[in-house]
Amino acid sequence: MKTVKQNVVKMAALLALTSSAFLATAADKVIHEDDFATLRGTAITSEPTPPPLKNEVDHKGTLGRAFPTQAPVVPHKVRKYQVNLKVNQCLSCHDRSRIKESKAPMVSVTHYMTRDNHFLAQVSPRRYFCTQCHVAQDEAKPLVPNVFIDVDKLLEAAEAKKSAEH
Repeated sequence: MKTVKQNVVKMAALLALTSSAFLATAADKVIHEDDFATLRGTAITSEPTPPPLKNEVDHKGTLGRAFPTQAPVVPHKVRKYQVNLKVNQCLSCHDRSRIKESKAPMVSVTHYMTRDNHFLAQVSPRRYFCTQCHVAQDEAKPLVPNVFIDVDKLLEAAEAKKSAEH
């Protein structure tokens, strides 16, 4: 029994020494925001202005999606569109009250819902800033290859394989 008590006391003393040494080291190193390197090129507390798209493109019709839950991309230029607390120029065509005259697709019904799935008469404030999710396209070379295959294409390939086997 005596050795067990001695071991517990030794462990407690060792733990106390290590934690006090760690705290002393941590206190010597005050961390500043400038100590962190970021890909943003500015301090984490600043809000840099993003560079403008260089080759913004107007497309005919809609564009495909790179993955199933991707928000639809904007098939036209939006560089001079005003979207702020007072004005949302996207809704001048895409709001449900304007689609008949504009011939633009209507904003998804999910944009008229609250977090609790109650419908609103106007676009939900949490869905108001369109360009948070929907982006215009730029004619740029992809940074990484996209190997995504749409589920419809996978189903077609499976059907074709079954047909070939029979």
